[in-house]
Amino acid sequence: HLMVYLMKTNYSMTNLFLQPFTPPPAKYGGRHTVTLIPGDGIGPELLNHVRELFRFCCVPVDFEVVRVDSSASSEDDINNAVTAIKRNGVALKGNIETNHNLPPSHKSRNNLLHTSLDLYANVMHCQSLPGVPTHHKDIDVIIIRENTEGEYSSLEHEIRNVPGVVESLKIITRVNSLRIAEYAFNLAREKGRRKVTAVHKANIMKLGDGLFLQCCKEVAAGYPDITFDKMIVDNTTMQPQQFDMMVMPNLYGNVVSNVCAGLVRGPGLVPGANYGKDYAVFETATRNTGKNIANKNIANPTATLLASCLMLNHLKLHAYAKMIRKAVLKTFHLFSHVSISLQLQTADLGGQGTTSEVAHSIMQEIQRGGPRTS
Repeated sequence: HLMVYLMKTNYSMTNLFLQPFTPPPAKYGGRHTVTLIPGDGIGPELLNHVRELFRFCCVPVDFEVVRVDSSASSEDDINNAVTAIKRNGVALKGNIETNHNLPPSHKSRNNLLHTSLDLYANVMHCQSLPGVPTHHKDIDVIIIRENTEGEYSSLEHEIRNVPGVVESLKIITRVNSLRIAEYAFNLAREKGRRKVTAVHKANIMKLGDGLFLQCCKEVAAGYPDITFDKMIVDNTTMQPQQFDMMVMPNLYGNVVSNVCAGLVRGPGLVPGANYGKDYAVFETATRNTGKNIANKNIANPTATLLASCLMLNHLKLHAYAKMIRKAVLKTFHLFSHVSISLQLQTADLGGQGTTSEVAHSIMQEIQRGGPRTS
């Protein structure tokens, strides 16, 4: 969002960093309670850095921690999390593992969260960050993923009396396809995007993806100021850097999001959000748990910190979101200085910095900006 703002206002990065900034104090009753789901792998340690940063910045947010055991046979944990989010309206979460070795009856906790709260829109803004070298330059694409149906409907079974044959149902509905298309075009207009591309496989799945594509065409007719395009998913994944905004069914959204994250140097850099009519849940854009690097203090905290900024914007705490995002981008801007780059970059970017060092560098940038409360 910040990069879009800079382009629209013609501000330079240097001018932005030089501007003094003092966020407003919390008003009476202005503190927000947010559900915090630590998740698996690197989730708990990254969210601890968010809490530390929020305390440092005097952000008027209190966290209600709800732990979810991704491997538990009972669904009590995830039901408690859903209840807490319904109570608070907003959540920040680490990624919850979906282990394919668990029995078929075990439901993905992420899926249960999305369907129970009707978080129908997954939004990922994938953009190049200053100071991070990539093969593809100036990437700036928003991916809108339908989040409640498609191949994630959990409707599959082995056909009776025909062992070795499994039937898995992909659910596409007109109501939900129209809803996600409307969300995408409305967001495109709000963000000043000029083109929306519907991603599909209607050449093979003529009924399911055909319905999704037809719904996108119908909604596009109501937005004559925005160009509408369509592209088959396999062609899309070969050239994702060319797009402005994309809208697609659930599984394609998963694949394309991961491809785009890879273009900007991986999952540690890109935040994500899940929106519904009543609730919102914020997390990293790609749902990687990072179990192999958990508790080693080497994970990149950037995606999680930027996700917390999206959450603050959702809560209308724009001043705090701007302050933290500005410090994150300034820290990345310092990466261009070779003498200190290895100390500030985590291992996923080829550096030697720790999670704690990056987080503390961001806090130092905030401290250099002056008082954090008036």
